[in-house]
Formats: sequence, structure tokens, C-alpha cells
Amino acid sequence: MDASVTWHGRMTFTGTANTGFEVPLGAHPDVGGDNDGFRPLELMGVSLAGCTAMDVISILRKKRQDVTAFEVRVHADQAEEHPHVFTHVKITYIVTGKNVDPRAVERAIELSATKYCPASAMLEKAVSIEHEYRIVEAGAVES
Repeated sequence: MDASVTWHGRMTFTGTANTGFEVPLGAHPDVGGDNDGFRPLELMGVSLAGCTAMDVISILRKKRQDVTAFEVRVHADQAEEHPHVFTHVKITYIVTGKNVDPRAVERAIELSATKYCPASAMLEKAVSIEHEYRIVEAGAVES
């Protein structure tokens, strides 16, 4: 995998990789930015969420779970001092569907965390990652 960023002035960059897609990167005005893109560390959170989400939904579909909506949220606590590394990560999986089996969700999360998701495997070497999930019955109102 190859990746690069191109500078566009001030603290504005465009990132790209082998696929050719682009992502804007920017910084807060306090550090000379224009608030015009993702912060690089935010992309680590998005990467982790996307990596495990793709694993989990794929596994749930193979297990014939009737999933109608799915969201993965990543919350990362950060050190107060530079370099503001992640100190703890919590991943929350919100699975909406009809009669979704909690055991299937737990197993899909476990497989993603221990076998399939490279983002999780890399980050877990540096920070503890906690997993939780909620199953919402399709048509029910979530509280």
C-alpha cells in the first residue's frame, strides 16, 4: 500500500492512496489551519470503524442475520500532552434488524478484533480497545 499527501498552502492537504480516492486534511485555525478537512488522527478512528464494520457486516450477512441498519462508532480518549496519542478506544456497534442473534454479533466482533481487521490489530499493540454492542429490533424506537 502506498499513500501520499499533497500540500495546498497553509495547513491544507489532500491525501490519496493506491485506489486513487482523495480525502481532505486540514487543521484548526489555532495552529494555522482553515478547518477544511479531517485531522490525521481522526482518520485513524474512521479507519478503525470502517475496517471492523466491513468485517462485522460481512460475517453477519454470512450468518444470515437480518440486519437492516448498522453503525460503528469509535470513541478515543487522548493523552493531554503531545503527541496526544490514543489512551483508550471504545468501539460501539449498533445493529438494527429483525431477530438478530446476540451470539452472532458477539462472534462477528470477536473475529474482526482477533483475526480480520488489520487496523484493530495494529492499534491494539499501542492502546486498549474495548468493544460493546447494541441490538435494536427493526421498527422499535431506540431509547
